[in-house]
Amino acid sequence: MTALTDHGVTALAALDDHRLARALADAAGEVLLALRSRADDGVDPAQLKADGDRQSHLFLMDQLAAARPDDAVLSEEGKDDPVRLRAERVWIIDPLDGTREFGEVPRDDWAVHVALWERGDLVAGAVARPARGSTLATDDLPGPPGPGVQPSGRLRLAVSRSRPPAFVARLAERLDAELVPMGSAGIKATAVVDGTVDAYVHAGGQYEWDSAAPVAVARAAGLHTSRIDGSPLEYNREDPLLPDLLICRPEVADHLLTVISELNNEGNLT
Repeated sequence: MTALTDHGVTALAALDDHRLARALADAAGEVLLALRSRADDGVDPAQLKADGDRQSHLFLMDQLAAARPDDAVLSEEGKDDPVRLRAERVWIIDPLDGTREFGEVPRDDWAVHVALWERGDLVAGAVARPARGSTLATDDLPGPPGPGVQPSGRLRLAVSRSRPPAFVARLAERLDAELVPMGSAGIKATAVVDGTVDAYVHAGGQYEWDSAAPVAVARAAGLHTSRIDGSPLEYNREDPLLPDLLICRPEVADHLLTVISELNNEGNLT
C-alpha cells in the first residue's frame, strides 16, 4: 500500500477523488496496522478496538480537512453534523469496519471504508483490506469478475461469521446456496467484487458508512447493488440508517430478488 505520507498536503489535494479515496483508505489502514503491531500480546482487546476506531477516525478527519476543506464528512465515529444535508459533497467513512475482527489478532477480515457522495449519488470510493495488503477502489476496477457459479451450480452467499441472520440461512436453503462465513461488511462486499462469492445479502440493520464505499466499489465493478426489495440505495439522508442491501453478480440479481420477495411474502425475512 502507498503511504499517505509520501504526499505533501498540496499533492494530496491535487489527487482526483478516486485516487484520494484510495490514498486515504490505504493510509488509515497503515495507521491501524502500526497500532496492531505495537500492541503487546496481553493487550486488552477492548482497548485495542477503541484505539483503532479513534485513531483511524482522527487521522481521516485531519487528512480530509487538509485535502478537501470545503467538503462535509459523515463518519461512524464522529458526531453527525447536519451541515452535510445541505452540502453538495459528503465523504462517508467507516474508519474501522470490523472492529471485532480487528481486536482478534491476527484476524485479517476487517477494512477501512472511504466514499464520496456528490449531488445525490456515490461518485468515488475505496475499501482497504490492510491485513491482506489489498485495496479495491473505483479508480482501477476491471469490470465484473468471470463466471462465479461453481460446477455444482450452487450460489455462494457471504454471511457474517459471528452473527449470521436467520433470514440468510432461509434464503440459502431456498436457493440451495452455500453460505461462506466472513468478517466485516467491507470484506463480504469485496468478496463479491473479487469473485470469491456470488452475492452478499444483508437485512440485519446497517448504517450508510457500513455500505457506502463497498457499494461504490461494487458499482464500479459492474455489479448489481440495491435494497433487498430492489429499490435504490440512497445516501446522505437525514437518518443514516440503511438496514438492508444486496450486492451480487448482475446475472443472478433477478432470481435473488424474486426469492427474497417470496420469503418476504411468507413472513420469513425476520
